Amino acid sequence: MQPQLVIAVLFGGRSSEHSISCATAGGVLSAIDRTKYRVIPIGITSDGAFTLQPDDAEAYALDADVLPVVQDNGTRVHWPDSAESRELAVSDETGTRSLGDIDVVFPILHGRFGEDGTVQGMLELLGLPYVGAGVLSSAVGMDKHFTKTVLQHSGIAVAPWQTVTAHAWGADPAAVTGRITAQFDWPVFVKPARAGSSVGVSKASDADELASAIQTALAQDTKVLVEATLVGREIECAVLAGRDGAPPRVSVAGEIVTPAGSFYDFEAKYLASDGAALVCPAEISAAQLAQMQDIAARAFLAIDGTGLARVDFFLTASGFVVNELNTMPGFTPISMFPKCWLASGMSYPELLDELIDLGISTAR
Repeated sequence: MQPQLVIAVLFGGRSSEHSISCATAGGVLSAIDRTKYRVIPIGITSDGAFTLQPDDAEAYALDADVLPVVQDNGTRVHWPDSAESRELAVSDETGTRSLGDIDVVFPILHGRFGEDGTVQGMLELLGLPYVGAGVLSSAVGMDKHFTKTVLQHSGIAVAPWQTVTAHAWGADPAAVTGRITAQFDWPVFVKPARAGSSVGVSKASDADELASAIQTALAQDTKVLVEATLVGREIECAVLAGRDGAPPRVSVAGEIVTPAGSFYDFEAKYLASDGAALVCPAEISAAQLAQMQDIAARAFLAIDGTGLARVDFFLTASGFVVNELNTMPGFTPISMFPKCWLASGMSYPELLDELIDLGISTAR
């Protein structure tokens, strides 16, 4: 029998998506093959402390009434002191003890301070293999302004947008509003540039609502995107990096179906049982599926993608338009990324195996 690989599962974090990261970790902890892997759960508190957490998937179940969080239990995980070691240690009131060497880190972190290249840079400095996107693709994928800029430069259609900084809004909100109303018809969507899970996203139908929406988004980030409303179906697909120089692999399509007049906000995604339906596989033609898969692969390569990504589209009357890329999509039981791969013939445990193997084989 092969020896178990040691996986450090990293979750929680300082972003507004802390609880969703915890829920994703719960999904991974419940499904990972314990005959193949020994898991070290490392929870990052909302203050940024690295703590050793119980290996208990149920503790991180998504509950609409009480969202899961990383509790500061007084432990502190210590990373290796150089790239010459892979040994983790933990300290508490009884002293410091070794957790042994780790083979790979699985950073299941959503949002800033984890999905944006910061943790990836730390792990590369330490010489630790990790699952998912590298520093550049994480940073580009996290910042919607730069995602759109890179994709547009690569000839991939994106929703028209304007970026508004906190400085520009504070200096002259009337001028900002004027530029937006000159380019877009109402309604528009306003979102933080560097947040996910639809946190801070609002729909604005007039100038007053725009001002409120920008303030809401600026509470999450120092710059926000104002986007045109696109009419079309919300289609998503999952991407895995190719092996040995092969092209990226793209799943079948999934579709998000929301009630008329609503959009896929945080509550609809995670809290409301009737907020939205996730249909996978989506009912699209073979030609449309092939086109979507081609665009998704091109978008993945455009941001220098490695590991995995979820690519979100609008299927409009004129074709596919990329909404965004998510380089560490959710793995909760209701998440689209594992659903798309399941519909493509890859089970959840097999998907985890593949991601871990990719992380080890493509160590930076």
